[in-house]
Amino acid sequence: MLVCVTGGTGFVGAHSVAALVREGAAVRLLARDPSRVEGALRPLGVPSAAVQVVTGDVTDRARVAAALRGVDAVLHAASVYSFDTRRYPELRRTNVSGTELVLQAAVRAGVGRIVHVSSVAALYPAPAGEVTAQSPVGSPKEAYMASKAEAELVARRFQAEGAPVAITYPPALIGPYDPHLGDQNARLRNELRGLMPMWPLGGFPLGDVRDTAELHARLLLEPGREHGRDPGGRYFGPGRYLTTRQYLGSVGEVTGRRLPALFLPPAAMLPVGRAVGLVQRVWPWHIPAEYGAVYICAAAAPVAKDVPTGGLSPRPLADSLGDTVRWLHTGGLLSARQAGDCARPRSAAAIR
Repeated sequence: MLVCVTGGTGFVGAHSVAALVREGAAVRLLARDPSRVEGALRPLGVPSAAVQVVTGDVTDRARVAAALRGVDAVLHAASVYSFDTRRYPELRRTNVSGTELVLQAAVRAGVGRIVHVSSVAALYPAPAGEVTAQSPVGSPKEAYMASKAEAELVARRFQAEGAPVAITYPPALIGPYDPHLGDQNARLRNELRGLMPMWPLGGFPLGDVRDTAELHARLLLEPGREHGRDPGGRYFGPGRYLTTRQYLGSVGEVTGRRLPALFLPPAAMLPVGRAVGLVQRVWPWHIPAEYGAVYICAAAAPVAKDVPTGGLSPRPLADSLGDTVRWLHTGGLLSARQAGDCARPRSAAAIR
């Protein structure tokens, strides 16, 4: 089976490519920058020669059509995931317009299996207090989350029209081998570096990128699965809901470090986040106090226990956190003191 993957040099995309290759699939990437392919895939045991590469962007109709030519399945994982106000112009262009173009092109090309990678954040705020496969699309007051909600509406429209589109909802993801040190892994690093002394009360869903990648491989490669004809065509990446106190406590347990923090109501921190966002637009270095990160802690809700997960359960939280911190340390992104008990190295094979 030949699978086209968009966003294959990103965190979710690269791990999903590795999972597909391990299961024997042939993979074709649509990549804006082919020079990033080796760096994203080689640490996961996938040599760049093992995948085909079409150079192009998900907003380029001709390049998308070229990437989809002759494929059996599509994983649309291309997305801008950031609460950084400097990246706002990219959000709608990639997350919404790119989704419309890729799904439309895949349907027109007669692709039999299409998986759109959404986000559980697209369902927030959740009026029912938890999210399910039947949850309505959210109306979040934050740019990244709003762009994912708009993309979700696009994907659901294709489902309603009978297209073979499945939707996955990853939680916030941690894990090793993050090609661009994405938002969640960067936040974990900043906490261990002492750059986040204040946290909002509330919580967020957290999972391991390797579990979500396995879900994508199952949906694309296992025969007989129903896609897009009912809520069974919507799947949740394995994860768990943690309060911010539980999250910091778990990080402290894994690293053996005491991580003091001041917990404040989100209402008290949101104005600070807005002010930081304005400053960030002109300040060249990233400021780790983001409005979106505070907002999601206020808006997030647990995922119902009986949602479809492709038969997968989340791996132990301590394993996910420990593997991520070890990777940050061995990659020179944390000192031995900052990594604490996780400073002891392990082989790459042991943490895949």
